[in-house]
Amino acid sequence: MSKARPDRPTAASFLPSGTADRLDLLRTFVRIVESGSLSAAAVALNTTQPTVSRRLQQLERALGRRLLHRSTHGMKLSEDGERCHARAVEVLAGWSAFEADFGGADAEPEGLLRVHVPHAFGQEVLVGPLAAFLRLYPKVSVEWILEDHRPDFIAEGVDCAILLGEVRDPLTVAVRLADVPRIVVAAPALLAGGPRPVHACDLAGLPWLSLKTYYHKELELRHRQSGETCRLALRPQFSTNNLYAIRDAARRGLGVAVVSAWVATDDLARGELVHLAPDWTAAPLPVHVLYPYARFYPPKLRRFVDTMRELVPAALGDRAIEPDPGIQRKPAS
Repeated sequence: MSKARPDRPTAASFLPSGTADRLDLLRTFVRIVESGSLSAAAVALNTTQPTVSRRLQQLERALGRRLLHRSTHGMKLSEDGERCHARAVEVLAGWSAFEADFGGADAEPEGLLRVHVPHAFGQEVLVGPLAAFLRLYPKVSVEWILEDHRPDFIAEGVDCAILLGEVRDPLTVAVRLADVPRIVVAAPALLAGGPRPVHACDLAGLPWLSLKTYYHKELELRHRQSGETCRLALRPQFSTNNLYAIRDAARRGLGVAVVSAWVATDDLARGELVHLAPDWTAAPLPVHVLYPYARFYPPKLRRFVDTMRELVPAALGDRAIEPDPGIQRKPAS
């Protein structure tokens, strides 16, 4: 019977009694490597930096190897650390698959879910579906991260993200939830008592506002029924990347804007904004829930995606814009 190499720990001696769970140590080490620092790993794991440092030391003691070289300039994996990281990823993936096989699809979701959502959309539309999800699965807690940039899933420790717009990331799974209609609005004062434009080309002579995330120097509008398109060249007086800011600028009469229909519902009802060229719309924005490819997806993530697929279209439908019956529309030419 062969003996274990003296410079390598056996399975029985992998960890001394009383230390953190073996898998927790491997998860922590993998998160340190993928996050790039102990502090970032602590944020991703919802713990403290001393805890992360202690787990790393426990793993290094158990393996009898230095896994990371740390200095004031950062950290670097040792040769043993590179091997350990590769094997740890395999072990954790295998354990996740094992849990999936034996836990089954009916396992109760639990634990922390970190979700990255667009700032305005995450406040106004998505909190309702989120509340329903939390009522269904009370053992899950959610960290709701309101940011408009696309997340780095590993560095930021994000489980999934809800994004507006097209997704072109081959390393992620993108599940389409709905489409957000976009309409043309302005303050009544901007028209100075004149008639409301009904054809898209009638908008060209008005001052414009630009939501730089989706349009800036030009804009294409499409007729709902005929499919006719009208492309407008814009010289916006005011540009922003924030939906709330462009809505407020429009309400103050600074110019015409294209906004997501849901954000203008209340303003239109109060008469603070009017719907211009109501038979014409900008291309709708697709809504996706996005998450990295993996061999296994925990129940909390699977259930969250299912809930969003069911409830987000309804949440948008509740804010639908109805055509104004008082507007006389001329047919598209």
